Amino acid sequence: MGRGLPSMTALLGLLAIAGYQNRDKLAEMLGSAGTKNAAGANAQPGLGGLLGNLTGMLGGAGAGGMLSGGIGELLEKFKQSGQGETAQSWVDDGPNKEVAPPQLKQAIGPEVLAALEQQTGLSQEELLARLSRELPTAIDKYTPGGRLPSA
Repeated sequence: MGRGLPSMTALLGLLAIAGYQNRDKLAEMLGSAGTKNAAGANAQPGLGGLLGNLTGMLGGAGAGGMLSGGIGELLEKFKQSGQGETAQSWVDDGPNKEVAPPQLKQAIGPEVLAALEQQTGLSQEELLARLSRELPTAIDKYTPGGRLPSA
């Protein structure tokens, strides 16, 4: 990924792989960034290698930095693609607007999508389907009170 956005890519990869069904484990893992690494005891079996790949992209930024930086980068990408209102609905209190796979693809861009495909082993179609389903709820959960998490 020449231009970067490793935090956003890692965050999206975690959401695509672990998905909403494992959201409590993800929240615990991300919340305990200071005491365990991302592939530590909270990781589900089979996810350790993948989590290592994804968090390795961070260059030592840590899970807390990944969460705050990833959400911020994601919001910016949505704003740049003309979909800032949709992404902001996930952060703000109130109902979350849905995002269709084509709009998600436009927002995150082909470079990030290709990196996710390579890191996760999932097809772009599967990634977009999972992320369009999980992303609004995940961002909503990690931005309580309409505030981005602190690094």
